[in-house]
Amino acid sequence: MVGPDAYPSTVVASRSPSVESLAADAWRALLDYFVGNRERHLALAAEYGLTVGSMKTLLSLDPDEPKSMRALAEEWKCDASNVTWLVDRLEERHLVERRTLPADRRVKTVMLTPAGQRVKAGLLERMYEPPESFRALPRADLAALLRVLEKL
Repeated sequence: MVGPDAYPSTVVASRSPSVESLAADAWRALLDYFVGNRERHLALAAEYGLTVGSMKTLLSLDPDEPKSMRALAEEWKCDASNVTWLVDRLEERHLVERRTLPADRRVKTVMLTPAGQRVKAGLLERMYEPPESFRALPRADLAALLRVLEKL
């Protein structure tokens, strides 16, 4: 991971790392941060009795737009049998339900139930709570980080 002193001002002035190099280092640091905080997501999923896969499934569903099983497989870039397995687990818990399209009863759609909507809302609320490492940053650093991320 690249630390805050990786490019001291004297080094930057004399060597000027390329934009590509800085971008790679920034991306690596960001990815390392999120991978390093994976346990937080695992613990959150476990609190709701979910696997990370079923949590991601819930989070990808929009209560106002049911999605077909085929569309979910394409979105998640996985085999339809994986979608079936994930949806089965959530359906057993009454968090999603399958419905048929009136125009084509062969097409099954998946939608969040009211219970699924509540669980999704709870997950998002908890996920959006900043970790202690963010809260410990100085106000100016947080403002600078936010400005940069908003540009993305």
